[in-house]
This record gives sequence, structure tokens and C-alpha cells, in this order.
Amino acid sequence: MAAAVAAIAGGPAQGAEGEEGGSSWGEDFSFNLSGYARGWLGVNLQNQPELEAIDKDSKGKLSMVRGSLLLDADAKTGPVKWKAIGRADREHKTSYLNDLERLRTTNGTAVGGHSSSILDNYNNTELREFWAEMAFGERTTVKIGKQQLVWGESDFFHAMDLVHGYDLSWHLYFEPENEEWRKPLTLISTKIRVPEADGMLAAYVRPGWDRCEDIGNTYDIKGGRWFFQPYRGFDLSAVTDKDCDHPDGDRDDLTGGVRWSGEAYGLSYSLAWLTTFSADPVANSSFKPYKKAPSGSVFDLIHPRVDVFGATVSGYSGTLDAVLSAEMAYTEDQPFNIGTGAFLAPRVPGNVGIGLGGVKKKNTLTTMLRIDKDLNFQGLFGTSRPSFSSIQLFNTQVLGFDRDDDLVRLFAFGTPLTEHNTILTAFTTLNYANDTINPGFAIGFDLTHGGGFAIPSLSLTLSDAWLARIEADIFWSGNKSNKVQFSDQSSQLFGYFDNASQLVFRLTRQF
Repeated sequence: MAAAVAAIAGGPAQGAEGEEGGSSWGEDFSFNLSGYARGWLGVNLQNQPELEAIDKDSKGKLSMVRGSLLLDADAKTGPVKWKAIGRADREHKTSYLNDLERLRTTNGTAVGGHSSSILDNYNNTELREFWAEMAFGERTTVKIGKQQLVWGESDFFHAMDLVHGYDLSWHLYFEPENEEWRKPLTLISTKIRVPEADGMLAAYVRPGWDRCEDIGNTYDIKGGRWFFQPYRGFDLSAVTDKDCDHPDGDRDDLTGGVRWSGEAYGLSYSLAWLTTFSADPVANSSFKPYKKAPSGSVFDLIHPRVDVFGATVSGYSGTLDAVLSAEMAYTEDQPFNIGTGAFLAPRVPGNVGIGLGGVKKKNTLTTMLRIDKDLNFQGLFGTSRPSFSSIQLFNTQVLGFDRDDDLVRLFAFGTPLTEHNTILTAFTTLNYANDTINPGFAIGFDLTHGGGFAIPSLSLTLSDAWLARIEADIFWSGNKSNKVQFSDQSSQLFGYFDNASQLVFRLTRQF
């Protein structure tokens, strides 16, 4: 384990180029290779009730010993720009992960799952991006290949940033760099600048050449450290498959979107539409199949298609000396599971319970209000400059909400969905020693159901090559969490994270 502590770190570095951006190969060619080696240590701050089944504690144990190596290559051949990014991730099986793996023998999921080792959840090697970009005239650029697109304004929760799913399996809270979490897709994208209208038109098409695992959000459902309480140590893949050939969510389907962004009357704004796959999966239950019988013994995970219409606006307020932003997304046919109550005791007879009573679609409206402001803490905390701070209010409303629909917020939990789910978040970053020492603090509250999180952190620039970060991910459930699997208890969002608080150390070596 001590050797893994030294496991490595990340960021950009410059390659050698000749005069005017060229190389010895000529001005029409350039090449640059950068990257990082990065290592993490995670330490549990709480005991977890699941481990009582094997008479084990988890508090104080290493939950994560992880190393990553990323290589980022840029090239230019005449008018074409090229990018390739590859990353390899490896983890050490800590005694805590070994305990979670042992738990599978107590709940019947030790065999039949998709991973023979719990490390299969976390070890990965992939070509994350590989694309070519070319300009056509002075206004249009086209990019083809595996890439990332960012559409949206919010940080912690996403209203419009739905082009890609996120890999949330190995650290659900909180990596600062979203590009490390997004799952790139094979796209054809374009940007067309329209200076006459002070704007730009962006569009993309996803031809449907991606793998099943590239679709939607990925969670740690194989019983790992970030599976939701009380399912740590329960390998859900023993009873379910992921179906990417479902009639409502076929990965081969063509998807895409269009976004206009511009400026008017001192405001920045955007209007967008996209058709994509629902980020979070729903369960296609064998008890109440939805359009197709599942191949999993109990249910399949599916990501049905949705249409999203969105708008953003932001501008500077001289009165508040702050930037105000708003984002709104109307989602058509957002899927939800049916069946509140425990597995063998549904609240509505025939609906099975814990969300295994079928699928129903509802339209939703997601809104985000945000204020960004530099706060003057120089006198109070002795910072070297004003501190960037932000507050966001995030709400999702189920339109046409009807309790008789018997919808659950998340399958495997019998808690009812509510009409509104409202989250308030805030963060600030302090700066010392020319921005080489940066304490930060983020906090969030579930205003609808209770519970929340706090993330105190410290980022350090040790040199041009070495970076370090220490953070604590602290959660509270508001006394609304499940302790028993397949039960009718009260978990909502932060109940899923009950007893998951941890301390995380990260070290990065850039090159």
C-alpha cells in the first residue's frame, strides 16, 4: 500500500516545436505530447452497516488506492488538427474492498455476476478521445471522431449537459475535472460562427457506433465502495444485464443536437435541442416487462431516448458586482420506474415494489439559478486576491405529477418520487501564495428531503510538475436512509450516500 501512495499524478506539458509552431518536419506539421501520472488514496470516515454481516468495520480503512496514467497527443498536418487521449487506471485490492467482495457470498451474488474480482469495477484501459478537426472557410469547423461536447452551465448537477453519460463508478463525489468523468462518444460535430448575429451555431450527430458501456451514466452497481447504501457488497450484475438494444434505447440509433449561442443586450444566451439517451438507467423488470422481455434474471438496465429543449442566459449585474445565470431544460418522456414499497410488500398491489412494476414516462422541467461573485476575503482571511464563489439552486419538477402513478425515484428503493426535487449548492476557493495554496469549500443541501454534503479541500501547486489535493467528502442523510436491502425505507438522494464519508488524497505529476 505504501508503494501505491506514491502512485502518480497529472496535467499538460509542452512538446518541442520549431519556429512559428512548426517543427523540423516543416511548418505544416507539429506534434505535442503531454499527460500526467496521478494517484489517489481514499480513507473511510464511517462504519458501514453492510459489513456487519461479516463482523467487519470499515472506518479508518483504505477504500481506494488508485493510479492513472494519461497521455494526450496533439498534432497538426496541414489544415487538419488531430487529438488522441489514452488513459490506463489500476487499483490495489485493499482489505476493505476484499471485505466487500466477501459480502457477495452472504447475499448470493458471489457467482453469476459480470465481474470475477471487485477490481473489475475500477481497472480500465481506454482510448478516450481520437478525433480530427478541420476548418472550412473562416466560419466553419468540423470535428469527426471520439470526442467530448460540453452543453450546459451547472457544476454539481446537470440540466443541459446531457450529450454524454458519466463514469461515476470509482469516485461518485467529487473530481474537479468533468472531462475525466465524461464518457466520450463517436460524433460528427460542427461550429459555425455568425458574427452578423453575434453568435455561433453548434451541432452534432452521433451515428450510433459506440459501445454499450458508453451509453448513459455508469454507477458502481457491482457491490463496490460507491454502490448506494444498503447495497455495498451486493453485485447487482448477478441478476441484471444492461440492454442497449431495447426498442426505446438502442445504442445504434442516430442521436444529435443543435445549439445556438450568442450575445444580445449585454447578455450571453443559448438555445438548444438534443435527442439523447436518459442519463440514469431505469429497470426493465421481468415482472412487468416494458416493450421487451429482459435478458437478466430479474431486470435489465435500459436508457430510453429522450428529447431535451433548453435555454441559458447570463449577464453581469453592476448592483451585485456578480454574474447571474439561469438554465432551463424541458425533457420530454423522461422514464421512471413504477412500484413504491418493499419488494414483497408493494404499496399498490400488483406493482411489485422497489421500482420493479414497470416503466412510465413523464415530462420534466429542470431549472438552475446561479450567482458567481468574487468575494473580498483579503482582510478577513489574508488571501492574496478576491475569492471566486458560486451559489446554485437546482430544481427538477415532474410535470403532470400524480401520486397514483406510484413512481419511485430510483429502482431498488421503494421511496416515492416527489413532484419537486430541489438542491442548493455553494462553493468558494481561497487563494494564497500566488495561487499555489488554494483552500476550498463546497456544500449542498437537499431542500426537499433533507440531507446534504460538505467538501472541504486544499489544492497545492508544489512545483511546475507536481500538484496535490486533499479533500473530505462528508455526507448526511437527514435520518432518511435504507439500512435493509429491498425494503420500504425512506432513502432519497443523500440517503444513498449514508455512511460513505471519506478522506481523499490526490497527487499529480504533470509532464
